Amino acid sequence: MKRRILLVGCMMFFAFFSMHSCSNDDDFGKRNVHQTVVAFSAQSPDIRTYKKMVIEVVEINTGTMETVTIENSAIELFSLLPGAYTLTMNGEAITKENEEVSIAGTATLNARNRSEDVLMDVRIKQFNQDFIIEEVFYAGVKTPEGKNYNSSRYFKLTNNTDTILYADGLLIGQSEFLTIVNNQVSPYRPELAFPVKGLMMLPGNGTEYPIASGDFMVVADNAINHNAITSTAFDLSGADFEFPTVANPALGHVDNPNVPNVEVIYTKANFNMIFLHSSGVESYVIARFPKGENSATFLQNYTYTYSYTNAAGNITTRTAYELPNAWIVDGVNNSTADRFLHLLTSPSIDAGWTGVGAFWNDASRLGKSVRRKVLGTMWNGKSLYKDTNNSTNDFIKNAEPSLKNGIVH
Repeated sequence: MKRRILLVGCMMFFAFFSMHSCSNDDDFGKRNVHQTVVAFSAQSPDIRTYKKMVIEVVEINTGTMETVTIENSAIELFSLLPGAYTLTMNGEAITKENEEVSIAGTATLNARNRSEDVLMDVRIKQFNQDFIIEEVFYAGVKTPEGKNYNSSRYFKLTNNTDTILYADGLLIGQSEFLTIVNNQVSPYRPELAFPVKGLMMLPGNGTEYPIASGDFMVVADNAINHNAITSTAFDLSGADFEFPTVANPALGHVDNPNVPNVEVIYTKANFNMIFLHSSGVESYVIARFPKGENSATFLQNYTYTYSYTNAAGNITTRTAYELPNAWIVDGVNNSTADRFLHLLTSPSIDAGWTGVGAFWNDASRLGKSVRRKVLGTMWNGKSLYKDTNNSTNDFIKNAEPSLKNGIVH
């Protein structure tokens, strides 16, 4: 009896594989018979039905990307050439409570054998009731004389809810890693935490800095009128907060006494500096300490030590800090199309990426920002922004900075 059941099961598997392989010769990955057959399956204790999953498959070494689409199923067979891959999934599903939700997941694969299994843990995307990252300007500008001007960078954080929010104590984190470099570090657990090389906290006693529904705040590197220095830069003198690096004369920052400074909790940079990557190949998150946590407990309890094999074949070990994903209220990954390798956040925080410039170090990126798309209008006439936790869909690449002509609420 057992042998008969096994035989029937095998016949069903090969029948399924034959139909999948032969029904459409143009299917993804059907390039030759010497490829790896990937048996993909998704799993989640909360999902009853998978409506649609779109999987981006990126080969780590070459950066080539292909797409697999799965409808009304949790399993699929497809083929890949040998290589090392990252798989990023976005989709829609029905929960066991009969609610339609957005889902996401990531997995890795070393395609070496004739067949490989990929079991992806799927997570429901969580949409928060806190601030969102509306815009980040990190590229800097070029002066009329053709020189780089390395100030006037900013974060624009918006209250996308229908209630008053308080900026007090909000954290802004800068990723330890880059989206264009994948050193296969270990341990690496983006599904649990976000490693940071820089972390700053907005001041306040809890109710000191209210932000009305639909309104925004600006966190600038230096809250001065940069337009008075060069005509291509912006007037950020009306920013809500600033993180100037007055100890580094090369930046030319001047502390504005009328604008509160952030607290730099941690940075790997010299001069206690938080400096945004001009090509934007890093990720940013905003977060809050839960009850019982503060900057002191964070520095004491949330170190992150990792290692990887360097180009010389030796082991490199480094230490940073990490923010638990449970603390994070929003995030955005940034990259360039020609060098993107992997996301730095859990897909439940951000399952995509945005950026400026058509390629790495593209000069046209200067003076551009990434801005969130507008969905409609709030009850008070303010813009309502798209927030699906997927920056590929939520953000406008190469956007005109909203503060180009000054800060206007």
